[in-house]
Amino acid sequence: MDKSESIKSLAVAMCKAQSEMGGAHKGANNPFFKSKYADLSAVVQAVKEPFANNGLSYVQFPINDGEKIGVETILMHDSGEWLMNSFTVKASKQDAQGAGSVITYCRRYGLQAVAGIPSEDDDGNGAIAQQKSNAPEKPNDIDMEWIVLGKENPSTLNQITDPVYKLKIEMFIKEGH
Repeated sequence: MDKSESIKSLAVAMCKAQSEMGGAHKGANNPFFKSKYADLSAVVQAVKEPFANNGLSYVQFPINDGEKIGVETILMHDSGEWLMNSFTVKASKQDAQGAGSVITYCRRYGLQAVAGIPSEDDDGNGAIAQQKSNAPEKPNDIDMEWIVLGKENPSTLNQITDPVYKLKIEMFIKEGH
């Protein structure tokens, strides 16, 4: 990664922009893996307004490095500060179609990485839904002790080391137990 001498203003702007950003929506279909993914358009949509609101912009240039193809992504701030990084991969097809696919792929992941945004976590959302459906309807006595402590002082829940159990207690609290 290369950067301007100072990135203080850029860092402040990125902090503000990231607080406005959500994940990139997985709306495109991948027929090979029978799954959905966030395409380049979804990533651009996720960053466009938060970047503009905070004096940030980016450019991406196609590059090659021997047998690898990719992009150079430059994140810029209206102060003149900038960050730059390259991302290259080897194309599976050595023709214009293969190069175009690799460039699009690298643009998507390069922008996601520089912006610090994830794709929407379908797997994580599914796991939470599964945990919700597996949670007992009524908390037991030990659960109730944690619920009472958590309501009085939410930071006490940080003492729970099992993330699944912690989520269960947080959900009981949220449901008003």
